[in-house]
Amino acid sequence: MYGLISLISAWAIPVIIVFIPLFAAYKKIPTYESFVEGAKDGFDTAIKIIPHLVGMMVAITVFRASGAMDLLIGVFRPLLDKVGIPGEVLPLAVLRPITGAGSLAFTTDLIREFGPDSMIGRIASTIQGSTDTTLYVLTVYFGAVGIRKAGYALKVGLISDAVGFIAAIAICFLVFA
Repeated sequence: MYGLISLISAWAIPVIIVFIPLFAAYKKIPTYESFVEGAKDGFDTAIKIIPHLVGMMVAITVFRASGAMDLLIGVFRPLLDKVGIPGEVLPLAVLRPITGAGSLAFTTDLIREFGPDSMIGRIASTIQGSTDTTLYVLTVYFGAVGIRKAGYALKVGLISDAVGFIAAIAICFLVFA
């Protein structure tokens, strides 16, 4: 099982990089021109999201600096310890829906402390890849295009993050234990 995962990991990106231009050529799509047009649109989008990004970063800083995150983690850690989930990954479950950069920094710290081949390092890496920055996406991208009613997207996003968190732990114990 581990060998198959390694093989897929080694070949996924090169196959995609070769497949996309070949498929575009087959469909007679002007690949370079499409790329440049997309890059122009991306620049305009980047300018539009800056105010939303600044607001989100301030909210994240206040959440962490106020001690609210530590309080939230303190409430749930005993329960996770009872079911065998390493408590060290709990802050990642809280940070990941809020901030990609903050969760990546926390994942890096976990890997530095416990090692990339430790169960905690593997779980943290899998959580990082299995969940999304839901609140960031809603704040920045929905705000940039003017979507104001994001209640359903918030619910679905946070449920997906919870499922991704649980699935990441279960899969890591299945594959690596």
